[in-house]
Amino acid sequence: MVNPWKTYVKLSAVLMGSHGLTKGCLAFLNYPAQLMFKSTKVLPVMIMGSFIPGLRRKYPFHEYVSAVLLVIGLILFTLSDAQTSPNFSVIGVLMICGALVMDSFLGNLQEAIFTMNPQTTQMEMLFCSTVVGLPFLIPPMLFTGELFKAWTSCSQHPYVYGVLVFEAMATFIGQVSVLSLIAIFGAATTAMITTARKAVTLLLSYMIFTKPLTEQHGTGLLLIAMGITLKIFLDDKSTKRALTSSPSANISKPSGDKELRAEPDSVGEDEERRPLV
Repeated sequence: MVNPWKTYVKLSAVLMGSHGLTKGCLAFLNYPAQLMFKSTKVLPVMIMGSFIPGLRRKYPFHEYVSAVLLVIGLILFTLSDAQTSPNFSVIGVLMICGALVMDSFLGNLQEAIFTMNPQTTQMEMLFCSTVVGLPFLIPPMLFTGELFKAWTSCSQHPYVYGVLVFEAMATFIGQVSVLSLIAIFGAATTAMITTARKAVTLLLSYMIFTKPLTEQHGTGLLLIAMGITLKIFLDDKSTKRALTSSPSANISKPSGDKELRAEPDSVGEDEERRPLV
């Protein structure tokens, strides 16, 4: 194992806080209200990335614009066929805001672990964060009696075991894919991809089950497409600009670059030695 157990204890605590608050807020908020808040996940992830030791991300302005377009488009698309309007309560809003804070920590902590310890694998992170969470989950389930109720229900309906196995396999594939995206592209880009994935999933459901699309659906899809196009186009443009400018800089000042590069490298090493939290 590459990372110490205390790293995964922190990661597991954030993971459980995110899932617990997300599910618990439904006792005080209806689903459309929860969906509105969860659709904004990419924005807290980008903001929190500026404060996590080992990352200190600084995103260009166009990425924030792209994220806002994605968020607004997804909210319009998902709420266009809601049977009820969003219902808010103070406790529910506080819980879902806490879940968003936990989500913003989660993705950036995972990215920081991959950045500071490149030998970390997706399997190790998934296994260790799950195993560490078991001692925290089992006592509350025993205290409330939910574990015995679930065991009895599964015994009465054996097909549930097959459903649970299939769901576990699908969740495993999804989690490994998300961790791979975080390791390669970073937490903010992964949050954008998962946000766009929700829109694609909803669009496929409308196409497969032949549901009618309204003008609000079209507006939401247009904003989502604009956000994705803006990010891809400007990121590609900035990458090409960096590639064309770097050779000339290296040719003109070969020795000076090494001197200028020495001090930032030492600062980066000191930054990476700092604890994640």
